[in-house]
Amino acid sequence: MDVIFGRNKKEQLEPVRAQVTGRIPSWLQGTLLRNGPGMHTVGETRYNHWFDGLALLHSFTIRDGEVYYRSKYLRSDTYNANTKANRIVVSEFGTMAHPDPCKNIFSKAFSYLSHTIPDFTDNCLINIMKCGEDFYATTETNYIRKINPQTLETLEKVDYRNYVAVNLATSHPHYDAAGNVLNMGTSIMDKGKTKYVIFKIPATVPEDAKGKNPLKHIEVFGSITSRSLLSPSYYHSFGVTENYIVFLEQPFKLDILKMSTAYIRGVNWASCLAFHREDKTYIHIVDQRTGKPVPTKFYADPMVVFHHVNAYEEDGCLVFDVIAYEDGSLYQLFYLANLNQDFEENSRLTSIPTLRRFAVPLDVDKNAEVGSNVVKLASTTARALKEKDDRVYCQPELLYEGLELPRINYAHNGKPYRYVFAAEVHWSPIPTKILKYDILTKSSLKWGQEHCWPAEPLFVPMPGAKDEDDGIILSAIVSTDPQKLPFLLVLDAKSFTELARASIDAEVHLDLHGLFIPDADGDAREQAPSQEQPDRVPDCHVAPWT
Repeated sequence: MDVIFGRNKKEQLEPVRAQVTGRIPSWLQGTLLRNGPGMHTVGETRYNHWFDGLALLHSFTIRDGEVYYRSKYLRSDTYNANTKANRIVVSEFGTMAHPDPCKNIFSKAFSYLSHTIPDFTDNCLINIMKCGEDFYATTETNYIRKINPQTLETLEKVDYRNYVAVNLATSHPHYDAAGNVLNMGTSIMDKGKTKYVIFKIPATVPEDAKGKNPLKHIEVFGSITSRSLLSPSYYHSFGVTENYIVFLEQPFKLDILKMSTAYIRGVNWASCLAFHREDKTYIHIVDQRTGKPVPTKFYADPMVVFHHVNAYEEDGCLVFDVIAYEDGSLYQLFYLANLNQDFEENSRLTSIPTLRRFAVPLDVDKNAEVGSNVVKLASTTARALKEKDDRVYCQPELLYEGLELPRINYAHNGKPYRYVFAAEVHWSPIPTKILKYDILTKSSLKWGQEHCWPAEPLFVPMPGAKDEDDGIILSAIVSTDPQKLPFLLVLDAKSFTELARASIDAEVHLDLHGLFIPDADGDAREQAPSQEQPDRVPDCHVAPWT
């Protein structure tokens, strides 16, 4: 496991040409840009949790059937401070750092006070966000870092709080048809309230506007008051439809009082996050047109959701699909101490992620009997049972067990859809196969190979696509076999057969999320050397998997 999780990865600063076997479709021109943790030890110090590692960006530039790879650590303030000190001096969620152990007692007291409301890290290691013409590395704090997608250079640091009152924000924004960014963040104890804030970043700025930076024109168009002032829900993503926002206030909660004293107690912020099994999951539906929540109180059994898959409106109902866990044990598993020789045994202690479909009636019949199912859709067995006092208890349809990192054809985001592309994770949170799940037929197609761990599968539609699955799947594959080179996998999304793989003679890390930038958004030719330049090609030939 140390080969995958614990070992620091080297940067590949200059593009290296991969060895392609098979044939990459000629229409596929652009860059797959990815993000994830790559460094877990600094000097003699070590992060406690895999999700704490310093962000390592990497890109796969596809040009005329060839692939070029490069990687570079995000030069965040966190990275710079740590590397300068040659030890971890900036706290992450699972690792509390004490930067000045030799300070006198008065200086220490001041440090404790300054951490009461912590200034979070800018180690933006989770995802990549497109904002207008710019790209940002993102995490779940109030900071994002602008990057150059061609060179992977780190540019300016942006604090959301300069534009919108949020202390935390998701790394899974949505994009509407106009390219506007929709996102959510938590505003902790602002004006006596803790709220979940929904905001929009415009794709373009009016010509007569004073500032050309889209972030200066952020619009808050809705909010939800937290059920608890001092214990807001943790959330990693949310859902959207054409007219609504779907937010799950789950019983996986952050204790603000504990967080405020974490530094002085010498414990990490993750210890302030707890799953409350006795509580419920509250389903909030916000009308995008008015910014107002739907008044009916919807709830479900306690669960933990990291990833929403999709949502859409159908016959007076809002249908949404999520990957759900029975508890919060997944986060515990990724402490580096658990990623050891007992990993297989430890992983069986976590709940299995399941694809669940919920259906919520947007207008509940007031005359419906208490206890009756107010969902009348033929397309799902999901139920919503009416209770007293305007409450509705929602029971999901269980679609598939053992999958994570879901992606869809984004042209169907917020609309009816059929296919989920995901990593299969049976009995372990580590991906072993890539999965295509057909919601309509309840069938699946899979790709897998021994010793191969696939990253999140990303769908790229082919030009002029007619069917939802007309396109290809891209996934970066790392190997537990040191004799086997990592590679970029190219699958036909319809048949799930392998079209090509690009083997890379460089270190490739297990990443989290990212996006594909077609040449229209950024010319891949700027990111790869010309054909005249010498290429570094691996000696090892890896045959296509069938």
